[in-house]
Amino acid sequence: MADALLTRGTAPRASVRAPRSREAKTRLTGIIVLHVVIIVGAIVMFFPFLWTIITSITPGASLTNTPALIPENPSLGAYQRLFAERPFGQVILNSLLLAIITTAVQLITSSTAAYAFSRLPFRGQTAVFGVYLATMMIPLQVLIVPLFVELKTFGLLDTYLGALLPTFASAFGIFLLRQAINQVPRELDEAATIDGAGHFRIFTSIILPNIRPALATLVVFAFMGSWNSFLWPLVVLRSPELQTLPIALAGLQGQYTSQWDVIMAGSVVSVLPMLALYVFAQKYVIQGVASSGIK
Repeated sequence: MADALLTRGTAPRASVRAPRSREAKTRLTGIIVLHVVIIVGAIVMFFPFLWTIITSITPGASLTNTPALIPENPSLGAYQRLFAERPFGQVILNSLLLAIITTAVQLITSSTAAYAFSRLPFRGQTAVFGVYLATMMIPLQVLIVPLFVELKTFGLLDTYLGALLPTFASAFGIFLLRQAINQVPRELDEAATIDGAGHFRIFTSIILPNIRPALATLVVFAFMGSWNSFLWPLVVLRSPELQTLPIALAGLQGQYTSQWDVIMAGSVVSVLPMLALYVFAQKYVIQGVASSGIK
């Protein structure tokens, strides 16, 4: 009798454990497969950058011969020639100056415009915001001629101001920050209004601290857009001392022969500031994209 009761009591436990163990094994297998796919994808995406670094430290490297993953005689001579034979330090400072100014001004214009679209309703607000978003679909190539004529009229060609003016407003930045401001509870605004705060105080003390991830995201996108900009600085900036980094990198390629180790060294130098910025702001970028509702 006792044996029968023990058998009856333990049978269900065995039947419950078996499905649970199978579920655990399936879940573990899925996690392993997911991590393998992520690692393989990371290697595939990182390999071009690794190949660029290897080429930059391989003397006499060319695109016809694939460099070895471990160079026989690695050298930093390409980096030395890059800065010794060309004013590459000045070029980096030019790009850095333009990128910092563009980012700072876009933060101001985008955040204030986003606050107006989110918190200050006015007649035709939806239509105006739709026009702003529609400008994102207009490529720069279409605007180059009218922008060039306009800057020539005002005598701003071959100046930093001429290169900066078209970048001061960003429709994407306004959209990004407006979505982030919409996530801030309006009850905070109402409480601040009861305490006597105006729009400026609400904007600086409530809105901006609550959208810091979105602001960091805009910093990364604005800095990256200015740092990698090629076409517009090529059209506006004529003087060699005003050249930006993408233009200088394009000038490293000769018509018949090219020093690919020097070109790759310049590419590595151009990537490092963006890599450092993204690593520093990665957490805020992810939070900003998630909170703004961008898929």
